[in-house]
Amino acid sequence: MTPLLTFHQLGFAHASLSVFSGLSGQIAPGVTLVSGDEGAGKTTLLRVLAGEWAPSAGSLVWRVPQPSVFWADPRSSAWDSLTLEACLAVLSAGHPAWDSALAADLQDALELAPHAGKEMFRLSTGSRRKVLLTAAFASGATLTLLDMPFAALDAPSRGVVRKLLAEAAQHAHRAWVVADYEAPAGVPLSGRLSLPA
Repeated sequence: MTPLLTFHQLGFAHASLSVFSGLSGQIAPGVTLVSGDEGAGKTTLLRVLAGEWAPSAGSLVWRVPQPSVFWADPRSSAWDSLTLEACLAVLSAGHPAWDSALAADLQDALELAPHAGKEMFRLSTGSRRKVLLTAAFASGATLTLLDMPFAALDAPSRGVVRKLLAEAAQHAHRAWVVADYEAPAGVPLSGRLSLPA
């Protein structure tokens, strides 16, 4: 399968300390797992793949024209003052393939309706993550980056996300990168990248 994105000898250093180095690989359509211990650089790699941070070494090369990337850091406070609806509106910007119907369906499936009208800072960690996951799957992006997508979720919501990822694994033209400690159960992977401790 033709990769959407390739990278060669990728490295990132912060304050002269190397987070990771010498990473080479590709992101193909479907689901790719980025695994590693705490502090190995999983989130940092997602930021680099998103273009939020520039690598300190190596190169990233897109193999498709005009790609779109979805990345929303679940630890960010950027959306705290926004209502759930306003947050989704902001996150939809820049994604012409945004699927409003899917976003509405996911709000139901992830039981976000009771939180309509609430500011994001008033939501639990799990509910905040559900909002960002709703935006991620509705974005229609060429590359969707998910950081620890199952963290703080209740069991029914974890099931919804696993189902969505299983469907994503079959996609021929879009890629999802999941940073986590292990592969999501029942989701076939198109690639795997393990970061050393």
